[in-house]
Amino acid sequence: MARHPEYQYLDLLEHLLEKGDRRIDRTGVGTLSAFGAMMRFDLSDGTFPAFTTKRVYWKTAIKEMLWFLTGQTNIQSLLKENVRIWTDWPLDKYRKATGEDISQEAFEERILGDDAFAEQWGDLGPVYGKQWRRWLDAEGREHDQIATVIEALKHNPASRRMLFHAWNVGELDQMALPPCHMTYQFHTAQAGDGRLKLSMLLFQRSLDIGLGAPFNCAASAALLTMMAQQVDMVPGDLIWVAGDYHLYLNHLDMAETLISRDPRPFPKLHLRRKPDSIDGYRIDDFEVTGYQPHDAIAAPVAV
Repeated sequence: MARHPEYQYLDLLEHLLEKGDRRIDRTGVGTLSAFGAMMRFDLSDGTFPAFTTKRVYWKTAIKEMLWFLTGQTNIQSLLKENVRIWTDWPLDKYRKATGEDISQEAFEERILGDDAFAEQWGDLGPVYGKQWRRWLDAEGREHDQIATVIEALKHNPASRRMLFHAWNVGELDQMALPPCHMTYQFHTAQAGDGRLKLSMLLFQRSLDIGLGAPFNCAASAALLTMMAQQVDMVPGDLIWVAGDYHLYLNHLDMAETLISRDPRPFPKLHLRRKPDSIDGYRIDDFEVTGYQPHDAIAAPVAV
């Protein structure tokens, strides 16, 4: 019997616990760090790599991906979808700037209820979506990298230049957080039924393995599925590559618990409809069946 693909993830956790380099990081929390890793997931039968050794809130992950695709950079639209994963950074900035010890809940309420406040304090700078959809070049022209990839997939699917990335050197200092999942590259091959199979490689320069990896795998699987549907291809392999992957020292107990659990079968992902463009997807378009994970594990985010 084939080994469950989630063991690729558990093996990385185990490697960090046993051999990770202990260091103090940017956040001050401290990590166990290693360099260079790869995981591969076959999505051709509808498999959705939502990890099962703890519950992954896949709807939140996909809502974030849909937000990236809009090109927006303000957390107000995320909060309207009840997604709170980006609040920590603008909240931290607001507290330091004003000295006000405001709660996260109160800050989010102000972002939602006051457009002027949201414009001043809710923007994350030119993060992912801005670079994906509105990359600004030296001549002042905007480039929609996603649209460019889709055009290449339709008209030149053997190209080796089908990629988009977010590491815009000239704008890094304006971002709340420089891009972690920074490069996405696409590749097509014959699927055997006359159609092409679309695979995607995601490179992450930096990865919080405890909180980030389960989220990023689910979100990027959704992106690959959307892209394949838009160009009438079959989803192929999702290949995840990491540079510096690390386990925060306040996540050690979580890692031990995850390793002690046996993975359960991955769920299936089905798109209920085909929108006219990549911009047309909504969270209700994603149907996930057969997801029966172990219990969720709460863990803090390092800001």
